[in-house]
Amino acid sequence: MIKHAYACHMTRELIEPDALFPAPGFSHVAVAEGGRFVFVAGQVALDEDFELIGGDDLAAQTVAAISNVGTALAAAGAGWDDVVRRTIYTLDPTRTAEIAAAIESVTGPGDQPPQTVLGVTGLALPSLLIEIEVTALVSA
Repeated sequence: MIKHAYACHMTRELIEPDALFPAPGFSHVAVAEGGRFVFVAGQVALDEDFELIGGDDLAAQTVAAISNVGTALAAAGAGWDDVVRRTIYTLDPTRTAEIAAAIESVTGPGDQPPQTVLGVTGLALPSLLIEIEVTALVSA
């Protein structure tokens, strides 16, 4: 079992149970203690003028969406190491390797939080291919 813990007022411990399959691009379990929760609404590939970023390119839209998540986290005083849960909604859930690579191009190759990828038939706008929401725990 691999465990990663981060020292500060709050802790986030990521756990990979030996009895589960190796998690590609995410962790199976996060245990968080202390601090305050930050809930980031689903972010998509739209810029500040409500214009689509990335066209019909899933990787480009993923980079834009996770970058928007980063902007929202920063506004709450949080960062990538504070994220304890991620949910991804996408029209093409079988492209998880491409999605993971795009996310890591923004967040860095460090330990990734537990996540769920859900296949959906549509998002808020017809041109959107992916939406990403997270929960973080930051020091009080």
